[in-house]
Amino acid sequence: MNNARLLINGRLVTGDSSAEVINPATGQAFAHAPVASRNQLDLAVQSARAAMPVWREMPIHVRRESLIAVAALLESNADALARLLTMEQGKPLVESRREVTVSASFFRALASLDFTTNQYDSDGRRIWLRRRPLGVAAAIVPWNFPLVLMSMKVPAALLAGNTVILKPSPTTPLSTLMIGQLIAEVLPAGVLNIINGAPELGAWITAHAGIDKISFTGSTETGIRVMAGAATSLKRITLELGGNDPAIVLDDADPKAIAPALFASAFQNNGQTCIAIKRLYVHDRLYDAVCDELVAIADQARIGDGMNPVNRFGPVQNEIQYRKVLEFIEEGKLHGNVAAGGYVPDGPGFFIRPTIVRDIVDGNRLVDEEQFGPVLPIMRFDNIDDVVARANRSPHGLGSSVWSCNAAKAHDVAIRLEAGTVWINKHGDLSPDIPFGGARMSGIGTELGPHALDEFSQLHVINANAPAT
Repeated sequence: MNNARLLINGRLVTGDSSAEVINPATGQAFAHAPVASRNQLDLAVQSARAAMPVWREMPIHVRRESLIAVAALLESNADALARLLTMEQGKPLVESRREVTVSASFFRALASLDFTTNQYDSDGRRIWLRRRPLGVAAAIVPWNFPLVLMSMKVPAALLAGNTVILKPSPTTPLSTLMIGQLIAEVLPAGVLNIINGAPELGAWITAHAGIDKISFTGSTETGIRVMAGAATSLKRITLELGGNDPAIVLDDADPKAIAPALFASAFQNNGQTCIAIKRLYVHDRLYDAVCDELVAIADQARIGDGMNPVNRFGPVQNEIQYRKVLEFIEEGKLHGNVAAGGYVPDGPGFFIRPTIVRDIVDGNRLVDEEQFGPVLPIMRFDNIDDVVARANRSPHGLGSSVWSCNAAKAHDVAIRLEAGTVWINKHGDLSPDIPFGGARMSGIGTELGPHALDEFSQLHVINANAPAT
C-alpha cells in the first residue's frame, strides 16, 4: 500500500517523510507509510481546534449518525482492511477480519450512549449536573490490536463532542490510515485527524499545548512517559497499560474441559494481548493433568504466514518484541522445563512456536515480568491464601481469572484478587457495555461501559438558589 496518506483537516496528504512497513511473516518491507513532521502535527491540532466549536454544538443524534456511518464503512471494507492488517500485524486473516467487524460493532454500540443531565434540590439550592466535552483528544494506540483499540477510544471521544487526533503505532499504521481514506468525507473536516510518525511523535502529542486529553494504550513504561508529558499542561489522561495477568485453577476444576479456553486465553494473538493469561497457577492435585492438556494443544498448533488459512498463529509483530520473547524463553530453559515449543522454526519471519514452561517458580523474569508473546509459565500451589498472595504480588493489576467447578468458591477467590477485571471460568472477555480498566500500574481510568463518555468530558455543575415555593 504505497498510496497511504495522512488525514489532516479533511484532506489526504503525504507525510513530510516516509518509513518502511515490515511484514513480520517475512521480515521484509512491503510498503511505505507517510511520516508526519512536527509541523504537520501542529496543522492537525489547529484543524481539530477549529472544528471543535461546530462539532460540539451539533445535536448528539447527528454525531451518533456519523459514528454509525463509520461503522458501515468498516463493515463494507472489511476484507480489504483485514488483508492489510494481516500483512502489517501478522495475525491470521480470520482474526484480522474479526478485528475489523468487532471494531465496527464497538462504533455502533458506543454511538448509542447518551449524556444525562441530573437536577436536584439541596438545602435551598437547585443543582444541575451536566457533562461538557474536553476539547481536542488524542488517541494513541499500539500494534497488537490497532483497530479494536482505536474503536475503544475514538467513538466515545467524538460522541462526547471532542475532536480527535489519532496516532497508530509506526509498525502497524496502514490499516488505520486506510480508515482515514474511507471516512475522509464522512466526518466534517478537522473532526478526526489521523497522523503516523516516528516514535517521537507520541512525545510531541503528549506535551502539545493544543491537546486537552490523552487516551493511551501501551506498555506501563511508555505510559509513565505519557503521564509525565501530559502533566506539563495538566491534560486529562486515560491509560490502559501493561498487565501480567494471573489465572488460578482450583483443585476441583476439570483439566480436559478448561484446557482449550486456558490455551486460547494465553495465546490469543500469539500472546500479544494486554489481558492474556501470562501466569498460570494450578493446584498440585491437577498440575500434571493441566500441563499435559496444554502441551498437547500447543504441539498441534499450526503457525505460519497469516495469509494462509491453515495457520492459526502468525509471527510476533516486530523484531524488537521477537528478541524480547526469545530472551524470556531462555529464562524458562534455565529455571524451568520447556514442555512444548521453545524454538524458532526454520525460515524467514518472526515466528516462535507456542511455548509452555512448567516447573518454574515466582521470582524468575518469565513469571514476574510481562512477556507479551507466545510463552506461558505454569506454577504449582497447594494453599488458597498463598496463591492469592502470589497472584497479587505483581505491581500490575489489569485482569485475572479463577477456574473452578464451584461458583461460590471461585467467587470467594475472585473478590480477593487485585485487578481491574476478574473473570470466572473465562479470561479476556470484553464487551462495549462493560467498563474496562486497570488497577495499580496497569492504568488510570476506564474505557467502554455506560460511563465511557465520562472519560472524554468535564463535569459541569450549575448551582443556583432554589426558586421560592
